[in-house]
Amino acid sequence: MLITTPARLRRRHIIGMNKRNVIYIGQNNKRKFYPRVDDKLQTKVLAEKAGLAVPRLIGVARYQSHAKLLKDFLAEEPAFVVKPSKGSGGKGILVIVGRDGDNYLKPSGSKVTDRDLRRHVSDILSGLFSLGGKPDVAMIEELVNFSDVFDGFSFEGVPDIRIIVYKGYPVMAMTRLSTRASDGKANLHQGAVGVGIDIGSGKALNAVQFGRPVKIHPDTGRDLHELEVPDWPRFLKLAAQAYEITELGYLGADIVLDKEKGPLVLELNARPGLAIQVANDHGLEDRIQRVEEEYRRGVQRQPHERVVFALEHFSVQKS
Repeated sequence: MLITTPARLRRRHIIGMNKRNVIYIGQNNKRKFYPRVDDKLQTKVLAEKAGLAVPRLIGVARYQSHAKLLKDFLAEEPAFVVKPSKGSGGKGILVIVGRDGDNYLKPSGSKVTDRDLRRHVSDILSGLFSLGGKPDVAMIEELVNFSDVFDGFSFEGVPDIRIIVYKGYPVMAMTRLSTRASDGKANLHQGAVGVGIDIGSGKALNAVQFGRPVKIHPDTGRDLHELEVPDWPRFLKLAAQAYEITELGYLGADIVLDKEKGPLVLELNARPGLAIQVANDHGLEDRIQRVEEEYRRGVQRQPHERVVFALEHFSVQKS
């Protein structure tokens, strides 16, 4: 999508960073609720209490002394993910997909020694990856056994679905597909591919990498427009339910598809980025205003009812 003038931005209903920060985040996300999403451990506890499906938590390293115990603690865990509880932008996330003797293996095939792992956890605890550089804890989660439906669409990593939720209504979605450049992580800033997903059908709309349109996956050669997310309404319902547990009016829900467990909430974000508009070739403004109209009318809906509304009003393809 080529954006050249303010008029074109308005025609495409694009919202910019200032409006997102001042209006949609500033007026809808109370700061007292930020820890519910900025602290991933707190997010997991809240989600589990509300009955939302999440990846299994293997353990939490809270003190430097815990780093020394990791080898024995993880002896029965062939694959796992280590992440800072208060990290952002994918920083500090270490994905382990298997073992090679005493070493761990990353998605790229490179080896991680026990000493490397201990150092990484120590860095997390010292706040190297946390917001504001404050001391943190290291979460160790099970590695999602992602569904075969994404074969060829992602390079070595787990693809996830980012859904923007406005006042409980899913308004826009995309999938983030890992690449060689992103080191197996579904992070757009590190080179993952973003594919816009039609709210009404779960089908691919448009794809971008580093902000530029792409049609095939750069590493696998798979046609990205063939992507379709199965059981799509379940994804939307999980995202809609995140509104109740966070009380944040402008929210990003990151959901993954496990082969056996189905959709799982991976993370929630109070400041989701705007690249999703480029991936969809459409802006958020008109959809947000449609939700506002419902609120002005005094309409209140349960999560499943908000999903039905989104399926009916925010589709650009016929299911």
